[in-house]
Amino acid sequence: MDITIEQAQQRVDEWIKTTGVRYFGELTNLGILMEEVGELSRLMVRVYGEQSFKESDKGKDLGDEMADVLWVLLCLANQTGVDLTEALQKNFEKKNIRDASRHRDNPKLQGG
Repeated sequence: MDITIEQAQQRVDEWIKTTGVRYFGELTNLGILMEEVGELSRLMVRVYGEQSFKESDKGKDLGDEMADVLWVLLCLANQTGVDLTEALQKNFEKKNIRDASRHRDNPKLQGG
């Protein structure tokens, strides 16, 4: 099933208003976002970094952890009136202007 960012924002909003009862406050959701990013970080450093797995880390799914981050970000966007589709399009435009040659000309990125 394909889903657009707009559809994701709508589906999260519907879920929150029915199953979730209501949104947590914006600052609470910001804290939850930081927690979810921390959980993603913990798994990443175990899968791709040098940290070893603890028993409690086993069985965690990278995609699920990323989806948790995205879920809370979608909540925050809904709460603050941000259209993430529009924001992402503007962000691409900004990066295409600002970074048109910056990364291509960066010697640190050459020879991958």
